[in-house]
Amino acid sequence: MRVNAYAAPAAGEPLAPTTIERREVGATDVLIAIEWAGICHSDIHTVNGDWGPQPYPVVPGHEIVGTVAEVGPDVTTHRVGDRVGVGCMVNSCGTCDNCRNGDEQYCRHGMVGTYAATDRDGTTTQGGYSTHVVVDAGFVLSVPDGIDPAAAAPLLCAGITTYSPLRRWNAGPGKKVAVVGLGGLGHMAVKIAHAMGAEVTVLSQSLKKQEDGLRLGADHYFATSDPGTFDALAGSFDLIVNTVSASIDVNAYLGLLAVDGTLVNVGAPPEPLPVNAMALIGGRRSFAGSMIGGIAETQEMLDFCAEHGIAAEVEVIPADRVNEAYERVLASDVRYRFVIDASTLA
Repeated sequence: MRVNAYAAPAAGEPLAPTTIERREVGATDVLIAIEWAGICHSDIHTVNGDWGPQPYPVVPGHEIVGTVAEVGPDVTTHRVGDRVGVGCMVNSCGTCDNCRNGDEQYCRHGMVGTYAATDRDGTTTQGGYSTHVVVDAGFVLSVPDGIDPAAAAPLLCAGITTYSPLRRWNAGPGKKVAVVGLGGLGHMAVKIAHAMGAEVTVLSQSLKKQEDGLRLGADHYFATSDPGTFDALAGSFDLIVNTVSASIDVNAYLGLLAVDGTLVNVGAPPEPLPVNAMALIGGRRSFAGSMIGGIAETQEMLDFCAEHGIAAEVEVIPADRVNEAYERVLASDVRYRFVIDASTLA
């Protein structure tokens, strides 16, 4: 089946309309008619070749919400007409320890990304900036009715990327959580940590988004450009979630942790982040990383968000504005996630 899509023809070139081929629906596959596709900063890194050579042309998009159009004969988890979602991965080996433990994102043989990856059948995956996609049913999520579908799309990456570390490091009542950066990831971290019952502080370069941060659920908001912030907050936090993809002074942020506190990086800066061992040793602190979540945890996140009325703050655009949206993401000119209306690809 050939379907309409937007693809990057080569590194650094604007995305352009094209058609791509989707595989036939196999016994365990689900055909999804895509309705909404979020734009993630990772899409931009990938199509620009920032993370290495890519199998161009690349159709990005790993925040996908749509409706089931067809299912294979062995599929029992989804039915035609169901609203479903697809996140950052569409396959894994399914047999290694990590996969069996529900951590498919850490598959020892490499999880299969939703785009620009080699699937188990040897084909190159293409993402959600398209009208349809075929995905193994084991990697298709159910999107609860209580979430606006356009605003649900970014939950498949930004939502799970922040939910997973908040859950793992026990954000909740009595815990002080700081979120570094109030962008696509950071605004979700604030909403989710607040819903979990934690006391939430935003640490941003300036106070220009302070009103937004407090509206989204933060209890406190500080500018990291003010040196006094690091003195005033020293030893304060049980957990810090760093959502920015630029370099930060890790040692300064480690100094904000209480004893046994953890700084978790979910942003992915291209350069190394130097760490002074004494910044860890001095408070029995930890510096950790986290990448999305497994399928079961992602479904748990969607259900949690529906229960608590959480969704992303989105700006919906037609597909022909995707290149403009990329420029605005790079200029930090979006509050807080662009979502493509896939009907404009038809």
